[in-house]
Amino acid sequence: MTDASVTWLTQEAHDRLKAELEHLSGPYRTEIAERIAAARDEGDLKENGGYHAAREEQAKNEARIRELTEKLRNAEIGTPSDSGTVEPGMVVTALVAGDEMAFLLGSREMAGTTDLDVFSPTSPLGAAILGKTIGETTSYTAPNGREISVEITDAKPFQG
Repeated sequence: MTDASVTWLTQEAHDRLKAELEHLSGPYRTEIAERIAAARDEGDLKENGGYHAAREEQAKNEARIRELTEKLRNAEIGTPSDSGTVEPGMVVTALVAGDEMAFLLGSREMAGTTDLDVFSPTSPLGAAILGKTIGETTSYTAPNGREISVEITDAKPFQG
């Protein structure tokens, strides 16, 4: 459950990423290749801005395909139980250094288009609260060296 290589996803998030991967590796990849071929036919490649832009776009697309492939390969699909124990896929409300925060413990892909802040289970805050229950207090060391207290006030499964 705390394996750093695992990406926790809801079924909706998994389906959305799979559809994006299919688009990027199919029709979009073909479209970019056609643009590169058309720009190549224009002649001198040294001064051909369209060619260089299409090649850059191709590189970004291939990088995103690799990223999505890896995430989907290591995806755990499901929703956490509503037990009040903090685990990936939970919306956590906590007092962090005295300020109330609500955030998703998981991945940005899981959050989709919501405006929730997202913390990875492997981040300092995420690692500190993982496995804690409502009412528990813990702390973590911030990158600046300060010790920050955290009190869990609520933990509910993310509904996407």
